[in-house]
Amino acid sequence: MDEQDWLASRFEEHRARLRAVAYRMLGSLAEADDAVQESWFRLSRADASDIANLGGWLTTVVGRVCLDMLRSRKARPEEPAGPHLPDPIVASGPEDHAVLADSVGLALLVVLDTLDPAERLAFVLHDMFALPFDEIAPLVGRSSVATRQLASRARRRVQGSPTTPDADLTRQRAVVDAFFAAAREGDFDALVAVLDPDVILRAEGGELPEGASRVVHGAATVAGQALLFRRTGRGAGVPRPVVVNGAAGMLVLRDGRPRVLFAFTVTDGRIAAIDILMDPDRLAELSI
Repeated sequence: MDEQDWLASRFEEHRARLRAVAYRMLGSLAEADDAVQESWFRLSRADASDIANLGGWLTTVVGRVCLDMLRSRKARPEEPAGPHLPDPIVASGPEDHAVLADSVGLALLVVLDTLDPAERLAFVLHDMFALPFDEIAPLVGRSSVATRQLASRARRRVQGSPTTPDADLTRQRAVVDAFFAAAREGDFDALVAVLDPDVILRAEGGELPEGASRVVHGAATVAGQALLFRRTGRGAGVPRPVVVNGAAGMLVLRDGRPRVLFAFTVTDGRIAAIDILMDPDRLAELSI
């Protein structure tokens, strides 16, 4: 095996971790793959004999690439109004470990998207991948103390939002099923009963019925919107239970094609967040 083949083999040992870092940084599967590929290009041009810790070196390189990509996003023209959801990782069941290996809760990714790029980098690399602040600081051009403060601000934002689902997927599924049963039956009280009082609903793409909103807060308002979808027939289709980023979700099919994807965050036995993807182009890209 020549040196380049040996280096490629070593790189492949780290690919899954690098993709996980990039996905958490970018919320885009395609961009995550681009960032990982760029890290390989940089490694192939570097003197590997000078790299004492290849995993750490690659992680910081991917972090720097992702930071540049996030900053480039900020410089783009304004996106259309309404929420933009990260790319979901969808599987038919919890047994699909390979598909779910890079997953992190969709609601958490939504919150990460609200962070400043430097805050996001500090939080992801330190809190999720245990990189020391001394190694992160050069990437954001701050001192180690200032980088710690970036991560702390990001942590407060994350902890103040519904991002961590209950660990029991079966319990999550029971709550989600109860939500759909109540919506089907038009039972407002039953809907409110499975929703956290501070639940948030976010919807991207597709057409909303008159009177509906793309961002909705509060159990009564979310329940009312669910019933509005039922009355207008917008929720019609064949629901198929799926796992979205490791949590209970539902995919609605019409004529065999994905039409609506629901991602739920169930916390303490109630639904704390509902993220709905209705963009037909993005739904067509789902690998299920």
